[in-house]
Amino acid sequence: MLCAYAASTSSDDPLAALAVGDLPDPPGPGTVPGDPVTVTVRAAALNHHDLWTLKGSVVPAHGLPCVLGTDAAVVDDAGGEYVVHSVLGDPSRGHGDETLDPGRLILSDAGLGALRGRITVPRRNLVPKPPELGWAEAACLPTAWLTAYRMLFTKAGARPGDRVLVHGAGGGVSTAAILLAKGAGLDVQVMTRDAARGERAEALGADRVLLTGATVPGDADIVLDTVGGSTWSTSLAAVRPGGTIVVSGATAGFGVRTNLARLFSRQITVRGSTLGTIDDLRSLLRFVVAAKVRPVIDSVAPLSAARDQFARLASGTAFGKLVIEP
Repeated sequence: MLCAYAASTSSDDPLAALAVGDLPDPPGPGTVPGDPVTVTVRAAALNHHDLWTLKGSVVPAHGLPCVLGTDAAVVDDAGGEYVVHSVLGDPSRGHGDETLDPGRLILSDAGLGALRGRITVPRRNLVPKPPELGWAEAACLPTAWLTAYRMLFTKAGARPGDRVLVHGAGGGVSTAAILLAKGAGLDVQVMTRDAARGERAEALGADRVLLTGATVPGDADIVLDTVGGSTWSTSLAAVRPGGTIVVSGATAGFGVRTNLARLFSRQITVRGSTLGTIDDLRSLLRFVVAAKVRPVIDSVAPLSAARDQFARLASGTAFGKLVIEP
């Protein structure tokens, strides 16, 4: 079966570790937890997690080769249409939240990557796909969009009229956050180092774009930070007293210095967030349908052209999600 997979790892040249070719059929029911079901992938989306796997920053539980892909929209043999929840975890081991299960994995890390024609997943991970969503749109939701939704609503408790600052413009999480926030009636500020991407963020509905290095107003109710590193001091400066910073990534670096006096004197809340629960995904699907919000898709390509899509992801030139149709 044709797959896109990590045949090796390379921190310097992750694309050199990528292979597109035939591998054996997906794992059988005996190797998949829960009540397994084999489904046909109609569309899958790329994420930076796939690049991290190619770089060796993420170590798959079953080693290499590792079929990539954590996002999938699928159909079962009876014709049922679903979005696959990418988190494999047991809520009972995570205080009722599968993302807190110490043994939590996501699809590709568990050897169940979506960049192939058929995958086997636990039946509980299948969430009905709303008919209003196309296959490519639905495939964009389970990782980046779910992350943004959980940051905004589950972790930060965003309400209409709140002001949110989003770091970055053009990535999967940042574009999702802009569109979800506008769909919920929030005032959206975007900080980016690229003026052209800032203009595209405004076209998505951002109310204000700030270029990196600009003085931030310090009036944001919520700051969403997936970058870390040098943006951390900006996040602290941007949030209002009593406001909330939600962190779900650190692409620019994990180590930061924090002014603790500013943190406690201004009573700033800092919350970590990773992916989302299956209930978060169900809520996200209802939200995008009700608010008529749709993912920004940079491009769609067949699985045979996966290398080109990965090259675009690695270059940082994509605006929105990169989708593969097996």
